[in-house]
Amino acid sequence: MSLQCGIVGLPNVGKSTLFNCLSNAKAQAANFPFCTIEPNVGVITVPDERLEALAKIDNPKRVIPTTIEIVDIAGLVKGASKGEGLGNQFLSHIRQTNAIIHVLRCFDDDNITHVDGSVDPVRDKAVIDTELQLKDLETVENRLSKVSKQALTGGDKIAKQQYEILLKWKEVLLRGENARSVELTKEERKLMQETSLLTDKPVLYLCNVDEKSAVSGNEYSRKIEEIALKEGAQVLIVACGAEADIAELETYEERQMFLEDMGLMESGVSRLIKKAYALLDLCTFFTTGADETRAWTFRRGMKAPQTAGIIHTDFEKGFIRAEVIKYSDYTRLGSEKACRDEGKIGIEGKDYIVQDGDIMHFLFNV
Repeated sequence: MSLQCGIVGLPNVGKSTLFNCLSNAKAQAANFPFCTIEPNVGVITVPDERLEALAKIDNPKRVIPTTIEIVDIAGLVKGASKGEGLGNQFLSHIRQTNAIIHVLRCFDDDNITHVDGSVDPVRDKAVIDTELQLKDLETVENRLSKVSKQALTGGDKIAKQQYEILLKWKEVLLRGENARSVELTKEERKLMQETSLLTDKPVLYLCNVDEKSAVSGNEYSRKIEEIALKEGAQVLIVACGAEADIAELETYEERQMFLEDMGLMESGVSRLIKKAYALLDLCTFFTTGADETRAWTFRRGMKAPQTAGIIHTDFEKGFIRAEVIKYSDYTRLGSEKACRDEGKIGIEGKDYIVQDGDIMHFLFNV
């Protein structure tokens, strides 16, 4: 599925270092602003212990994990909404993504310059928020001018609904708040999907800390956690420099020893990928057997025929039914045959909403 998380932040906060850890596609990383100009796109494997457990049971010829796309977007600066730095070019790259990973520098290091001369993640967050809000306000006002006549005098019900939502967005943006603070129903979101506001995208704040703060954070990251709590947003603490060192190690055992020395059970990169996957509202279903054990990505709330179409369009067109085994049953009983013998295979029709972790087998006819 072509859904993307965009990595954003001020210059020199660790975005490209993080991206290098995430992807085999190496973004240039250097100690000066605007090192990254064009967005770098990395296809990232999603770690999933369930896939490994299924592969151990079926011992297939191939094991295929699912992936997501991460985009490294060049650093924004104050005035970007008015064309400062690389301005609108960067903002358009953010608009094309589905969710935002906002990287904030939460460490001191005299050897790494800061675009504003000092470390203050609260200020840095405000700079990025303001630039995105200003651009969104411009978008909302342009849209209002287009729909106002239809909404107020033309009797167009859809235009009236859009007009009312746009007014709500304008109100919060003028207060210096993000558009995502306006709660919308699924129907309203569908109605406004073409507007694609920057501050309406789901966001994860990533606090880039020093190695000694990798487990519990520091005074910088705690300030961001307080703000995120009020926003209802998520925060992840990662020591990007240490993660870069871990990525250079050759063996799994060496990487695990490094993590253990830091007091971590799992790498920050692994935790970030999982968080990004959830931020995009993505889930996983599995197919498994002697030939292949595979993880497939789907959007939460999708029904069986739609998920069948992810494998092949013919599966959706000719969908008859789905055989569904719950992951817990499969791993407990140890085979599809055992699940069938125990009556643990559900027969589901077109209205079945696929659940995260379902093991699926589709029957179709075209």
